[in-house]
Amino acid sequence: PQVCWLAPEQTAGKQKPYMYTQGQAVLNRSFFPGFDTPSVKCTYSATVKVPEGFTAVMSATSWEKQKDNTFVFKMSQPIPSYLIALAVGDIVSADVGPRSRVWAEPCLIEAAKKEYDGVIEEFLAVGEKLFGPYVWGRYDILFMPPSFPFGGMENPCLTFVTPCLLAGDRSLVDVIIHEISHSWFGNLVTNATWGEFWLNEGFTMYAQRRISTEVYGLAYTCLEAATGRALLRQHMDNTGEDHPLNKLRVVIEPGFSLFLGVNPDDTYNETPYEKGYCFVSYLAHLVGDQSKFDAFLQAYVNQFKFQSITADDALGFFLEYFPELKEKGVDSIPGFEFDRWLNTPGWPPYLPDLSPGEQLMKPADGLAELWAADGLNIEAIKAVDITAWRTYQLVYFLDQVLQKSPLPEGNVERLSKMYPKISEAQNAELRLRWCQIVLKNNLEAEYSKVKDFLHSQGKQKYTLPLYRAMWGGSESARALAMETFSATAPQLHVNVQNYVKKILGLE
Repeated sequence: PQVCWLAPEQTAGKQKPYMYTQGQAVLNRSFFPGFDTPSVKCTYSATVKVPEGFTAVMSATSWEKQKDNTFVFKMSQPIPSYLIALAVGDIVSADVGPRSRVWAEPCLIEAAKKEYDGVIEEFLAVGEKLFGPYVWGRYDILFMPPSFPFGGMENPCLTFVTPCLLAGDRSLVDVIIHEISHSWFGNLVTNATWGEFWLNEGFTMYAQRRISTEVYGLAYTCLEAATGRALLRQHMDNTGEDHPLNKLRVVIEPGFSLFLGVNPDDTYNETPYEKGYCFVSYLAHLVGDQSKFDAFLQAYVNQFKFQSITADDALGFFLEYFPELKEKGVDSIPGFEFDRWLNTPGWPPYLPDLSPGEQLMKPADGLAELWAADGLNIEAIKAVDITAWRTYQLVYFLDQVLQKSPLPEGNVERLSKMYPKISEAQNAELRLRWCQIVLKNNLEAEYSKVKDFLHSQGKQKYTLPLYRAMWGGSESARALAMETFSATAPQLHVNVQNYVKKILGLE
């Protein structure tokens, strides 16, 4: 399940086959023998021989090409096994900064260079200023074939990302900020068990939003965080708030085999990311001073670098670092007990203040209201100029429209015609929301957009919600789901195939 072999038609160039590995959470045991747990860290080296016309790349601090198309890799820093990654394909590279290059199939390399030139170094420099030295040497990015199931995978020195990030306008670069933040939180300080995945993802979401605030300002970051909160709301509504997976500390039952126990992959959802972010924000709120909390994060990374830790280690260190808070007993304030954060499912007890984003949210809220009305007030709608809105403002607007859907008869058609910038968008985040709106309003005239989007990529976060929406929709929506899945199944990652089968009752 770890090694993905792609036929030429599953790549962007459609000329040559491709292979890549995806280790997180517990799949690398099927790639090489090793201690496949995040609690163990080691260095590694590898020698990889590939056919002529192919290039091998790995998550390694150094590599060299020898004769016979043989590549030798060394990772000189200790890492957990899930971060060992290999890709082989028709791939080329281009420099985009003093310690960064982009890797991609030849047909994508120009777009990748244009999108990321100079961008990565800026994010790395801000990360270093906030969290301490970047210890991995290089920070390269590999743009994967469209079937790659994740937005990004933070393999050290070489992040694997979805080609969906090549939006053409740099509007989706914050996914890269997230993966860069893992260089400190996750790769350097790692959760010791997958049951405490929030230590990787909650801290990384917080770090991502700190970098984003420094680079883009607070209003924009609050808007992006509001989008994240909406995803958490959607997830908890889907599963029920009291679902055991909606705890930060998940109990992963061991079994004699992967089939009897709980597979950590099945625990992957918005909770460790967004509820984890709320918990880290709550710790910052207890401190009450951003620069003091920033200094704590730097000390935390320094204290635990190259180690794997538990939530108790992290929170214990927090209380030691702020003895005055320990004295006050902040870990047991009624309703906000650390224990409750970790072990009670449901909505976060504390939500960070996102009101600085309101200057961007208010107009989007107002416009969504206008579109949800029975009689459309076209004058008022035309008075709102969305030409200058950035992607996340449009995403937020579409989230509001989706929440109010189905809209009164005819409104979605009008909206589609009026904003081709949205309904014809090539940006994956906008396409996802537009497809969800099409399905929720049963707009059969635009079903082809849903089909095209699912044919163009296989990212789990886009694919599963659309199959859920189709399966929960009309007869024709269900037929669309079956038809699209039978056509695209071979190009999806095996995990994603299995999740879609579950949704469609094909198990």
